Amino acid sequence: MRQADRYKAIIERFAVEMPTATTELNYRNPYELLVAVILSAQCTDKRVNMITPSFFDTYPTIDLLAKASQDDIYQLIKSCSYPNNKAKSLLGMARKIVNDYNSEVPDDMDSLLTIPGVGRKTANVILSVIYQQPAMAVDTHVFRVSERLGLTTRSRNPLMTERKLVENIPADLLGTAHHWLILHGRYVCKARVPLCNKCFLSDLCRYKNNKDKAEQNKVSRIKSTAKPI
Repeated sequence: MRQADRYKAIIERFAVEMPTATTELNYRNPYELLVAVILSAQCTDKRVNMITPSFFDTYPTIDLLAKASQDDIYQLIKSCSYPNNKAKSLLGMARKIVNDYNSEVPDDMDSLLTIPGVGRKTANVILSVIYQQPAMAVDTHVFRVSERLGLTTRSRNPLMTERKLVENIPADLLGTAHHWLILHGRYVCKARVPLCNKCFLSDLCRYKNNKDKAEQNKVSRIKSTAKPI
């Protein structure tokens, strides 16, 4: 299958199966989403959504967060992964945005990347979800699912995956496609045991095709070496 045809077929399937895909993080404004995404690194969205209500009750604005102590922040987020590092990042993020960006979350990649705790993936989430810009955030789910489906081939890092997806997915669908790939990786195309029998993309999937071929070859080898009874 030509790559253009593969992209077209997979996009059409996702559009039918997940017409309203969106983030599972709870937020009400750019500040809250930025906090949630920083907390979500190596942590489930479910856990983040358990942490953020009390966090935002304590720090409802970025200006209040900028005046907090790192230890107070830590106490509110200690049930997530890497709480010390994230507490430091959240405090640095708030102070940077208050001091340099007039308390407003920036809407461009270069500015976002100057903020503590914000890498390219986090920046792309903000650009896509908040500012509706054609951006593709690549996390472990997107990286894995893109490779398995054959949307990318031997990508060495998330940036290579991002560039390939941006090149081949229509700009107006990039934000939705980001959530398609994340949700598919989270609930179906799991890292250790993908649920290929429940996947609506299995007939288009390079990973499934290669796995089936490997099984067929294994059976053939067993048959060819079997001794007659």
